[in-house]
Amino acid sequence: MTTHSIIDSGDSRSFPSSHPLLDNSVEDGAVAIHIGARPNFRPDPSKLAILIELGTECLGVHTGESRGKEGSNVLGFARFRLGDGEPSDLIELVRQPDTDDAAIEAARAVLEAAGLTVTVCRDFAGRILDRLIRPYYNQALAQLDQGLATADDMDLTLKLGLGYPEGPIELLERTGLEHHHDVSKALFEVYGDHHYAPARRAVVAKMRQMRREQ
Repeated sequence: MTTHSIIDSGDSRSFPSSHPLLDNSVEDGAVAIHIGARPNFRPDPSKLAILIELGTECLGVHTGESRGKEGSNVLGFARFRLGDGEPSDLIELVRQPDTDDAAIEAARAVLEAAGLTVTVCRDFAGRILDRLIRPYYNQALAQLDQGLATADDMDLTLKLGLGYPEGPIELLERTGLEHHHDVSKALFEVYGDHHYAPARRAVVAKMRQMRREQ
């Protein structure tokens, strides 16, 4: 079994509480996993892989980029989580064009051994899931403003019609509209696509949060 070490800089969104990945950490593992909001990694070719927890940013922010040939034993990762909701078991593992294949497999092995499901993606801000779902949430909020249906009717329609466990409005309100604002705004600033521009209700929620914190 491939051993791993956890280097925790605090305020990890992926691992805010106890988890087998944290519990099974050793002092000097073959894979180094940096979790927390302020990762401070150093290149170390002796490691099979180095993992850096990401927010919405690209891995290149931490490693640098050059001519589309960047890549080493360093990967990014994020455990998908909506706002204040519980983290899911899905890990988006971020590679660069020349990332070492052996590093990807070592990282995958460690994460899957901890009971997580791993999907490998290229280095784009927001990765796969946020880029897919944020326009959907923004559209649902906009349709609520436009009076297409009540929030209850929209949620019920999507639950009955598509089998979703929660509708988009109740899900966003439960996990925090202000968090959706932050992610959506970050993607809008990177891509400039109007579908990522935070919906009005998300902007209002963010403003209320900022007012409470003053």
